[in-house]
Amino acid sequence: MDFISFLTSLGTSCVIFVILMLLFAWLSKKPGNAVVYYPNRILKGLDPVNGGSRTRNPFAWIHEAMTASEQDVISMSGLDTAVYFVFMGTVLGILVLSGIVLLPVLLPVSATDVSVMKTAATTSNGTFNKFDKLSMGNITPKSSRLWGFLLATYWVSFVTYYLLWKAYKHVSGLRADALMSPEVKPEQFAILVRDIPGFKGQTRKEQVDSYFRAIYPEKFYRSMVVTDNKVVNKIWKELEGYKKKLARAEAIYAKSKTTGKPEGVKPTNKTGFLGLCGAKVDSIEYYSGKIHELIPKLESEQKVTLREKQQDAALVFFTSRVTAAAAAQSLHAQMVDKWTVTDAPEPRQLIWTNLKIKLFQRILRQYVVYFIVALTIFFYMIPIGLISALTTLDNLKKLLPFIKPIVKMKALKTLLEAYLPQLALIIFLALLPKFLFFLSKAEGIPSVSHVVRAASGKYFYFTVLNVFIGVTVGGTLFTTFKTIQNRPKSVVDILANGLPSNATFFLTFVALKFFVGYGLELSRIVPLIIYHLKRKYLCKTEAELKEAWTPGDLGYATRVPGDMLIFTIVLCYSVIAPLILPFGVVYFGLGWLILRNQALKVYVPCYESYGRMWPHMHKRVLAALILYQVTMFGYFGTKKFYGVPLLLPLPILSLLFGYVCSQKFYRFFQDTALEVASHELKEIPNMDQVFRSFIPPSLRSEKNDDDQFEDALSQSVSRTGSFV
Repeated sequence: MDFISFLTSLGTSCVIFVILMLLFAWLSKKPGNAVVYYPNRILKGLDPVNGGSRTRNPFAWIHEAMTASEQDVISMSGLDTAVYFVFMGTVLGILVLSGIVLLPVLLPVSATDVSVMKTAATTSNGTFNKFDKLSMGNITPKSSRLWGFLLATYWVSFVTYYLLWKAYKHVSGLRADALMSPEVKPEQFAILVRDIPGFKGQTRKEQVDSYFRAIYPEKFYRSMVVTDNKVVNKIWKELEGYKKKLARAEAIYAKSKTTGKPEGVKPTNKTGFLGLCGAKVDSIEYYSGKIHELIPKLESEQKVTLREKQQDAALVFFTSRVTAAAAAQSLHAQMVDKWTVTDAPEPRQLIWTNLKIKLFQRILRQYVVYFIVALTIFFYMIPIGLISALTTLDNLKKLLPFIKPIVKMKALKTLLEAYLPQLALIIFLALLPKFLFFLSKAEGIPSVSHVVRAASGKYFYFTVLNVFIGVTVGGTLFTTFKTIQNRPKSVVDILANGLPSNATFFLTFVALKFFVGYGLELSRIVPLIIYHLKRKYLCKTEAELKEAWTPGDLGYATRVPGDMLIFTIVLCYSVIAPLILPFGVVYFGLGWLILRNQALKVYVPCYESYGRMWPHMHKRVLAALILYQVTMFGYFGTKKFYGVPLLLPLPILSLLFGYVCSQKFYRFFQDTALEVASHELKEIPNMDQVFRSFIPPSLRSEKNDDDQFEDALSQSVSRTGSFV
């Protein structure tokens, strides 16, 4: 990529961002779009726009996002979202403090060493000379100037240690405050029990009740045995589907009375495959009949499920959250594969189908999944390496000679060089997250938030190994393949020398991500178009309309690894090509601002894990730091710098820092501290309500008759008047 192509890419990305920001300012003022731009506030019963949409300053959102406190974020989007912004702020701080020293010190050091301009490795294969002079590639081998770069490597490392330590302490405090909340949270009164051993002569619920009543005689309240809900879930989903169709048919019929004849026109449908064939029937009567058929069928299946389909897992409830916290972190049986106990996740998080999986099966599944992920990373590296190598115009002209006349068009050539490799890579990566989420769920993990953390970790290592290392290695190997064939031993030197040659690719990649990516995030053009299309052509009821605009959460499974990839790229190139630092600062600065606005007004959390994502974020930042330190060690080696051994302590320091943080902080993110759980509640908890919040929707009785749960759900030990 030459300098003109780089400026074209940067300029067009900036223009696109400005256009999208102006579109947001215009579209968000229209009352009909409020459900797209302010759904979080609407769902909480708040006024979408303070001060009125028409008189409102179009850029007021910037001030609101910047002045919103951390407690504002927690109250609107939960603790997990606040922890995400701690991560964004920490990474932004690392890059800002690094840039304050690296830019004014290293750029002059590089620019004033002109003795090797003709032979030094460049940042863009010899075509980007304006930036070549400002990179470490412009420094003479064995030069004393390299001491400045070595000290810069230490500076970045110690800045990272300091800010990570502060952030870990801060997040630990936020988690403690959330868990000490006087509000009643059902999951704080429950534990999840798995690997229940078989015992003849007792039902499963009698076995669970007697076991925990003996250990916790005063605080044990009740248990809920996990059942195989596959059949009952199918019937329940079918019933809910017919209820929605009936409501839709009634809405269409009611509307026909106002637009046509006073008596209206009853809607009809065909009963065959996908409604395309079969007998034509009255929709309202047909769906009403189906509902009346399914209700007794569901009730019958509920009784069968509760009586005959009990699994080797249960939820156990206590009248004290201190007792529940203590039980969740205690060893209950002599054998570790019997009566394994963990804290219960939120009711909405439970993955019921995974609860029955035995301990050793879970361990085996985990290793199988890791093996599959390793194979996926390895085989994905091949196409990503090819993409990075083949999507440069010079290589495309070699492989596809017939495109030479097209590429000779100057405007088209500039556009292709600016966007082709980055767009190809972004599209290719978009195919992966769902597969990794499926694999993480297959491990037997019991909660959605845990699955998200597991998928996020896999996605991070995938992107770092395939995108960062794969693009660097792929581009270099393709470019210098003949040299490696002639001199195989030179492969290490060639790869290390070729590292700066991809700096401009990553500069453009980062710019594309923050300008276009965050521009689309703020403007919400795609969700807006989808909503209006659904409202006009598909939605007939209020429930369907609400479903069309209800947003999801921030999408941590892909967002955090994406941010970590950018951080890894910027960190690893921070000393080699310091000009990448401002791009990283803009990415995380814009991200912090725009996503803060989205968290306050748009996204609605799907779960709350009380900051358990943080230790994973911390480890990924440390992994990026170690990769940066190893990269610098190798690159200094190619410069034949005699101070290289001084870099050896850095990876060791990073590992030691990670170990100390883990020992000091991690346990509290795994278990709830008893001093935290012992804080008083605002009111005495309604234990029956706590219990019922965990009943799966498909097993809930419309008659609210507790007797049907008798066979699977144990009754309370004591129904005293102390519970309201």
